Amino acid sequence: MRLTVNGLTQEAAARPGQCLRTLLRDLGWFGVKKGCDAGDCGACTVYLDGEPIHSCLMPAFRAEGRSVTTIEGLSGPCAPGEGVPAQFHPMQAAFLAAQGFQCGFCTPGMIMTAAALDPSRRRDLGTALKGNLCRCTGYRAIRDAVAGVTHVDAGAEGDPVGRNLPAPAAAETVSGRARFTFDTAVEGLLHLKVLRSPHPHARIVAIDRAAALALPGVVAVFTHADVPGRRFSTGRHEDPRDDAADTLILDSVVRFVGQRVAAVVAESEAAAEAGCAALAVTYAVRPAVTDPDLALGPGAPLVHDSADRPGADAPPLHVHPNLAAEVHGEVGDVAAGLAQADHVYEGVYHSQRVQHVHLETHGCLGQIDADGRLSVRSSTQVPFLTRDALCTLFDLPRDWVRVSCGRVGGGFGGKQEMLTEDLVALAVLRLGRPVKWELTRQEQFIGTTTRHPMRVRVRLGATRDGRLTAMALDVLSNTGAYGNHAGGVIHHGCNEVLAAYTCPNKRVDGYAVYTHTLPAGAFRGYGLSQTVFAMESALDELGRMVGLDPYELRRRNAIRPGEPMVSNSLEPHDVAIGSYGLDQCLDGVEAAMKADAGQAPPGPDWRVGTGMAMAMIDTIPPRGHVSDARLLLEPDGTYTGRVGTAEFGNGTATVHRQIAASALGAAPERVRIVGADTDHVAHDTGAYGSTGTVVGGQAVLRAAQALAQAILSAAAARMGADPAACRLAADRVETPAGPVPLADLGPIAAEGRAEGSPRSVSFNVQAFRVAVHPRSGAIRILRSVHAADAGTVINPMQCRGQIEGGVAQALGAALHEEVIVDGDGRVVTQSLRGYPIPACADVPETEVLFADTHDQVGPLGAKSMSEAPFNPVAAALANAIRDATGARLTATPFRPDRIFGAVMAALGEDACA
Repeated sequence: MRLTVNGLTQEAAARPGQCLRTLLRDLGWFGVKKGCDAGDCGACTVYLDGEPIHSCLMPAFRAEGRSVTTIEGLSGPCAPGEGVPAQFHPMQAAFLAAQGFQCGFCTPGMIMTAAALDPSRRRDLGTALKGNLCRCTGYRAIRDAVAGVTHVDAGAEGDPVGRNLPAPAAAETVSGRARFTFDTAVEGLLHLKVLRSPHPHARIVAIDRAAALALPGVVAVFTHADVPGRRFSTGRHEDPRDDAADTLILDSVVRFVGQRVAAVVAESEAAAEAGCAALAVTYAVRPAVTDPDLALGPGAPLVHDSADRPGADAPPLHVHPNLAAEVHGEVGDVAAGLAQADHVYEGVYHSQRVQHVHLETHGCLGQIDADGRLSVRSSTQVPFLTRDALCTLFDLPRDWVRVSCGRVGGGFGGKQEMLTEDLVALAVLRLGRPVKWELTRQEQFIGTTTRHPMRVRVRLGATRDGRLTAMALDVLSNTGAYGNHAGGVIHHGCNEVLAAYTCPNKRVDGYAVYTHTLPAGAFRGYGLSQTVFAMESALDELGRMVGLDPYELRRRNAIRPGEPMVSNSLEPHDVAIGSYGLDQCLDGVEAAMKADAGQAPPGPDWRVGTGMAMAMIDTIPPRGHVSDARLLLEPDGTYTGRVGTAEFGNGTATVHRQIAASALGAAPERVRIVGADTDHVAHDTGAYGSTGTVVGGQAVLRAAQALAQAILSAAAARMGADPAACRLAADRVETPAGPVPLADLGPIAAEGRAEGSPRSVSFNVQAFRVAVHPRSGAIRILRSVHAADAGTVINPMQCRGQIEGGVAQALGAALHEEVIVDGDGRVVTQSLRGYPIPACADVPETEVLFADTHDQVGPLGAKSMSEAPFNPVAAALANAIRDATGARLTATPFRPDRIFGAVMAALGEDACA
């Protein structure tokens, strides 16, 4: 067939059943993204004869003789692989000016849709953009871009820190030239597909591969008989012993519906899928348990029996074999504290499974490189830890394995796992050919990880003047079939939620339980969103009993500088209050909410209420988080920074450039940051726990300071001057004997390392005003305010976007997102259509306030802020609904039927009639 793409006539042979999206990518137009393959996300939007369409829904053969425009050709005709255009389309320029993106995976499709809107439709973006989803931004920056609002101040002079500078890859992102994991062409590429278990628990008796191997195009079939016998954890931490080594690449026992059973490698995805369908597997089905309470009962089916329990390096075998991890501790005497209290409140709260829904699914591409090494290009937050795990699994030296990232299309903790790289590496090492495995959206739901569902019981005691006398948490976490992050999440979820408040008596009992269900894993907030929902809801009820305003209740009990941070132990730790902005956050949110307190309800049947919640989080994970950075003065007088941190919408590339430029006295445009490649630096623990700025940025700062000193010394030696008398300028060194151009000094290199200790804390306060319709359970958010204590804000525009995106994602989790697992352990939720994440129309504008603080721990006074905004949202919303209706919602999501039921229970049937 022949078609015109971006003004270029191209010929292609469409495969049977092929959609236009994959055909365009086969032709080299990588700006067309895959997010769903079902027309749900809009990432694949192109123009067909001038009309925007979702190319994943269009059969490729129907484009014959027609004209197609992709994001690459929006500003004019071009050829595949051409660089950034000399002139942008006005909508591309608008997204640049407003920085209407974070990870950028949705951006090409979003711009294509927005550029096709006539002025009248731009006035109702909620409707106009309903077919395009963004998981990162919260949509405000996108709405601003379409409206022509400018946020970037790239032309301003002075210190780069504190300025709204654009992302280094901004031009590539809006033009579709940014390269994500699979945006590359590889000769001789094989495709991997996986057969998954239909049973929640079974032993594999036999796998007959003969029929699969006989199919045209099938190259190999791998089963549990073909993999190393070494167990590992898919969860990645600096210390591998933090996670249970309970997983094999392919196992002879399956423990959840959707677990990998066998892998087929073929010349095409279609052949690999056909090979999976042709496999004949005989299972011996075993009893299963899907409920964590039942899993801890006597005689419960064991998820991991004595023969396949975690090894010696993993957490020890607990009292019950289905107990993956536990945490217990008490400070003071909680029973006595409750007895002394004038008011006691107890409540039980439930948080559901939530999917990350990063628009770029998990996947990687592996091959043997020109040096004979295993090279893996992956969509990961942890390239170095993944490399180390592959080396251990396959007994390979570190320098024989390279793991790198392109741009990563979102993560939110979900890519702090090794979920595809192990199987691809196995195939590459066995076959010696390049192998690709890209998960479908369905596989993302049934075969990766979710947030840990939790049941949290809270007991609180307080005096009549609102001083806390006792705080107790009892937490049950369902970690699923494998213990990746089981211990870390239960410990973290039970830590800062208590440490945020001063109270003499505290107790925690936490249990992470194995069940025959989809594994849970790392998710934004890492356990705190679940426990903060419970604690802040309970505090709201306690405040009502005492008769205290919710802001005042928290002021009286929140931790203050100089007070010890205590959760459930008095053991020494490395966390301190490096700066304190909680008081400013509480004051700012309270004042903002009072400014329009008389806001009218939408109608006579609506009830209006307000609610707030706060949260504290450590700025760095415990037990080590290392980052290395290397900065080089190039021979042309510019700078190149090499870091290990992955850029996946967290903004680290921007922040690292600003930090380096500030320390070097250089214009940011003269600093290039190259990241996420194990060949670049010695080590980087990974971009998780909001450490890209506070750990990775600290390493960059130290490298830049060392390089600045080396440059001054080199210039001084050349001119016979004292280095202390020299000054580093934009493109030269000023010495007493005259200027020395930087181009005359390079190359000069310097390195910096950050160990991730000591650690500080940051604070977040969220408030909502809502209107609730009792008869339907409908809810409208009338006002949203969020205050953040982020220390020195390196890039306010970017940090505000992180907060808006975190609030939007948390609203989705609070209101409607839920991964449903039936009683047989089967994931019912398997598509974006069945799991609606917030669209543009669903997200209210959030007013973002920053506390004015300067942290003593973080680089240049900065603190972390990527995951923290998520944590207080559900509680603040629940408290607002309680204020409006008198109904206390104790389980997320707050669907209309739950709101209706709770209101009816609280107010009676007459209120809902």
